[in-house]
Amino acid sequence: MPDEKTLNVYAAKADEYAKRFTTAKPDLHLAAFMLAVPKNGRVLDLGCGTGRSTAFMIKAGLRAEGLDASAEMADLARKTNGVDVAVGGFETLDADAAYDGIYANFSLLHAPKAEMPEHLGRVSKAIVPGGFLHIGLKTGTGEKRDALGRFYAYYTDAEITGLLVDAGFFVIERSFGADEGLDGTLAPWIILLAGKVK
Repeated sequence: MPDEKTLNVYAAKADEYAKRFTTAKPDLHLAAFMLAVPKNGRVLDLGCGTGRSTAFMIKAGLRAEGLDASAEMADLARKTNGVDVAVGGFETLDADAAYDGIYANFSLLHAPKAEMPEHLGRVSKAIVPGGFLHIGLKTGTGEKRDALGRFYAYYTDAEITGLLVDAGFFVIERSFGADEGLDGTLAPWIILLAGKVK
């Protein structure tokens, strides 16, 4: 189940989040994901927040859907980006070979580590053989709450790579960086594009 404290933070700061993380065009990682999946492919933006990336994918011709645990974020997605987002946690994903790709950009990091194998299993089941997964996480070890009270699980490259392999994926490319988050602290991250084994 989604963490209530984390959801409360996003509910309270939905407008601020939308203003802070709005861009005029897709970033390089989203662009790479959109190029990887087939034209007119069906994709899911898992933990889509304000639906900004979902809207970019729809504009690019993909059949993109959004899913987010925050009702407030889903409402913003409809109002600001014209995206109809389903409200639900990661555990509500129940699809079988339905998507050509799943875009999980800094969303699964809000799930406890103990639940990650199960979530990745659901993600893998939902993607067609040969499909793609984009996943962004904060790097580090352990679990903790940030200054705003949001729950985070941190991963090393080897750790998340191993979990992806166990779930039936292989890593195509990985990127590292660091950005200032909503809490004002600089946090290192890893973004991986993975393919599902055929």
